[in-house]
Amino acid sequence: MPEGAGSSPAVRMPTLRRLPETLVNQIAAGEVVERPASALKELVENALDADARRVDIVLREGGRTLIQVSDDGCGMDGEALSLAVERHATSKLPDDDLTHIATLGFRGEALPSIGAVSRLSITSRARDADGAWRIRVEGGRLSPPEPAALTAGTRVEVRDLFFATPARLKFLKAPRTEQGHAVEIVQRLAMAHPEVAFSLGDGSRTLLDLAPAADLAGSGDLYAARLARLGAILGREFEDNALAVDAERAGYRLTGHAGLPTLHKRTSAQQFLFVNGRPVRDKLLLGAVRGAYMDFISSDRHPMVVLFLEMPAEEVDVNVHPAKTEVRFRDPGLVRGLIVGALKHALAEAGHRASTTVGTATLGAFRPQGEGYPREGYPRPHTGAAASWAARYPTHPSRGLAEAQAAWQAPNDQGAGFGGGFALDGAPAARVEGGKSAAAEFDPAHPLGAAKAQVHANYIIAQTGDGLVIVDQHAAHERLVYERMKEALAAGGVARQALLLPEVVELEEAAVDRLVARAPELEALGLVLEGFGPGAVVVREVPALLGQTDAAGLVRDLAEDLAEADAALSLEDRLADVCGTMACHGSVRSGRRLNAEEMNALLRQMEATPHSGQCNHGRPTYVELKLSDIERLFGRR
Repeated sequence: MPEGAGSSPAVRMPTLRRLPETLVNQIAAGEVVERPASALKELVENALDADARRVDIVLREGGRTLIQVSDDGCGMDGEALSLAVERHATSKLPDDDLTHIATLGFRGEALPSIGAVSRLSITSRARDADGAWRIRVEGGRLSPPEPAALTAGTRVEVRDLFFATPARLKFLKAPRTEQGHAVEIVQRLAMAHPEVAFSLGDGSRTLLDLAPAADLAGSGDLYAARLARLGAILGREFEDNALAVDAERAGYRLTGHAGLPTLHKRTSAQQFLFVNGRPVRDKLLLGAVRGAYMDFISSDRHPMVVLFLEMPAEEVDVNVHPAKTEVRFRDPGLVRGLIVGALKHALAEAGHRASTTVGTATLGAFRPQGEGYPREGYPRPHTGAAASWAARYPTHPSRGLAEAQAAWQAPNDQGAGFGGGFALDGAPAARVEGGKSAAAEFDPAHPLGAAKAQVHANYIIAQTGDGLVIVDQHAAHERLVYERMKEALAAGGVARQALLLPEVVELEEAAVDRLVARAPELEALGLVLEGFGPGAVVVREVPALLGQTDAAGLVRDLAEDLAEADAALSLEDRLADVCGTMACHGSVRSGRRLNAEEMNALLRQMEATPHSGQCNHGRPTYVELKLSDIERLFGRR
């Protein structure tokens, strides 16, 4: 039959073939070397695996034209150099057992992958060797080792990264952006290895210079040394407001530092997690951190933490991602429980502490903005944490100061002005006689001081031994009620108080259905209600610890909470939200006048209650200002 007369053309079978070694390495480089920071990570990890105690790095154009890493590690001879640039050649799996990985690298892919897409030069000298050796790889083409000059350790130079795969260059960001990624990589590795000195520069200036942590701490205390290293990287605000974390369970140990709840950020970028010394980004670990802080911080804010998890190598699989940033745990439930428990214990040990950044932000808000500074050298408004806090919780210092001044200067209802003593709910304050207050002197056992006044019917002013404290009475009491409710639940249930006249609350039918469906769970929380027709519920009992509360308002708020919640979640799973709503209704309201005894009682309860430094939404319950800060505010220092 002639061709094309009803016959279909023959289908050619594709020919299978082996890819050239150079192309194989370039494909591997696409997985391992995503950007200059990825190459830098592999090189620094090799230096740490070689037992280096100092790592010096130079980047140019964000690492695009040059990445140079020098270390004082064990080094290599010429024969080892030849093997080092071959695929899957490594010294880090002596037993060929992927379940016992004790090093940062183990695949043997990094150097040949980098050499396939750049001009790579490695110079190394083994310890106690007579000389050094150098090997070059350009676009995958290997040159034989040759003698070189180097005093000790290894120096790796990566020039013209991705010159062999120019398409990848189009996806790189600006040099400053790539440089930022590289700095972050080095910082993470430096946190996990405080005993190693790191330096990073661009040839003209130093971007990072970290001395060994033992030198920073000035002692042999590794815990203090690690905190000093973290302070050098994350800043003084973290070092001053970090809580020590140390817990062990079933052979797993968790150490590190966690920031106070009032020290929080917009994103989770300031959460650093390490597994057996390896920096990772794991959803399980991040979720455990959020769960531990759930009671203390708003859902759209993130705490600062640096946690180190140590476990037997066979309990974790690190061979699940080309960049080795993800891991899999054999017992994820144990890991989550350990992290949540350790963090909650550390937060409970902090008691009523709030971060020092709260006071710093307050001083920054009070300082004049723009023009009008009284004299040259007057301190300028704070930036960083202070600016972040001021942006999230805006204040109006000029208006507030004017109102406060008027309140102090104008006579009160009893006719006592500023000169006659400040009144507390109708009772004159203690007068100053002979330079000392007639009231009891400050007790060092009471760090929140003694109440002196209430301003704007919401803020308590207390004097401490070296400054003053301003307390938000509603936020503080809300936390106290919340903690008491949690204690009551843990003890077997919340005590209930029957209403003399049951209250009928009208709602939409859907809201009524949601509340009635959760009635048994609400009863365990102390709220007894039942359906009352198609569009209402009747409230018969409320939690006793809420005292006189607006039952209708409480029920409406709970109905809204349930409307936004996942119907599959029990109230026990949403305990923080439900108890928080109840605590808000049972706390001292803004605008309520308190006498001196009530204010001091609130301060003493705060000192005795864990987590009282922040309300249920992560806002501070008090601001502490040191006398020296106040004097600087008025230009006295």
